[in-house]
Amino acid sequence: MSIPVVAIVGRPNVGKSTLFNRLVKKREAIVNDQPGVTRDRLYGSCLWEERSFTIIDTGGFELDSKEKLVKQMRDQTEIAIEEADLVLYLMDGKEGPLGIDRDIIKCLYKADKKILFVVNKMESPATQTQVHDFYSLGISFLTISSEHALGISELVDEILANIPNRPALTQKEADNSIRVAIAGRPNVGKSSLINSFLRQERMLVTDIPGTTRDAVDSCLQFNHRQYTLIDTAGIRRKGKTKLALEKFSVISALKHLQSCDVALLLIDAVEQITSQDITIAGYAYEAGKPCVLVINKWDLIKKDNKTIAAYTEKIRYELKYLPYAPMIFVSAFTGLRVFKIFTCIETVYDQYIKRISTHKFNQVMQKILHDKPPSGYRGKRIKFYYQTQISTKPPTFIFFVNYPEAIHFSYARYLQNQLRLCFEMENIPIKVYFRKKHRK
Repeated sequence: MSIPVVAIVGRPNVGKSTLFNRLVKKREAIVNDQPGVTRDRLYGSCLWEERSFTIIDTGGFELDSKEKLVKQMRDQTEIAIEEADLVLYLMDGKEGPLGIDRDIIKCLYKADKKILFVVNKMESPATQTQVHDFYSLGISFLTISSEHALGISELVDEILANIPNRPALTQKEADNSIRVAIAGRPNVGKSSLINSFLRQERMLVTDIPGTTRDAVDSCLQFNHRQYTLIDTAGIRRKGKTKLALEKFSVISALKHLQSCDVALLLIDAVEQITSQDITIAGYAYEAGKPCVLVINKWDLIKKDNKTIAAYTEKIRYELKYLPYAPMIFVSAFTGLRVFKIFTCIETVYDQYIKRISTHKFNQVMQKILHDKPPSGYRGKRIKFYYQTQISTKPPTFIFFVNYPEAIHFSYARYLQNQLRLCFEMENIPIKVYFRKKHRK
């Protein structure tokens, strides 16, 4: 990475995610009193006095647990430590130093990394009186309260003093990154797909639905283009999100669908398309995002020369509102065709940012209107005076007419389809608006 990396490490429930949110100045990480909420590595950017660094929130560090998921969380934390230029070891000022703190500190010393020791939850006078107990660990430390923003400025100053002063990504470089949200029901293989892209265990992968809770960003370069991959939490039906924690995950996933450039909608080939897949696709459609339909676990399907056609017909029938979305059949587990997904992403993204000159647009519209003019309105002819493209992402066009209320939705859809065809934007949503031309 071109900018320094700082990893927040600590045992469960010491306030790592609260500190992460405080540093990135956003509510990116899910915060809850329940220990073990954060599972994957979560990345964010912190900008302070024209210097920036990447901050990593990690899951609770538990040394002795044999449980598979806890062990994977520990592996994720160890990877974060390996990536980091500086490790923040966070401790709980209310509980005081514990034996596990001493054991984890020994492990951190073995990693041969710069370590900054921080005691959190130091907002009350009662905790201030017992802060000296931490000197028994043989360390020097800073005291903060992430929740109440106490000591954060001093902490960031100390961080900047202990990390390399590397240049940050310019805004132009950041803007060139294509944000890709990977969405779908729980356990359809979203994290496995990102791991297949990155060729490493970047995400936790288990057969337990709902393993991913936070929305996690990963960066990679492919075919000379920068991508930011967002592994969103599995979206469940409202009736099944009884835990507040799962509801927060759904909100986070939907938020990242709103902010992405391209949505990869994963569908389980074994279970085929379900009502929940249709609902998730509807979220992306309503957000006006271009979609790539990724049919995963294709290696588990018995196939003949009619299998792909049958799947395609079924999915197209269920997703009538996404006839333009490209479809690809892959296996994240075996790597089958996974990198061909980037060809689809490039195609839809280039269409998504396309801008048409007003002159060319009006020329094409003259032919479209001549070939099939709109129906009359109360015995009068509907006139199109002029039209222009007002924005991209998605391409949005405005038409000035004498009776905008008379434009039937079927004719608006006809115009959208013609624009896709004429301007090579067959794989993306297009928005059209009709306005009345006012006399000066």
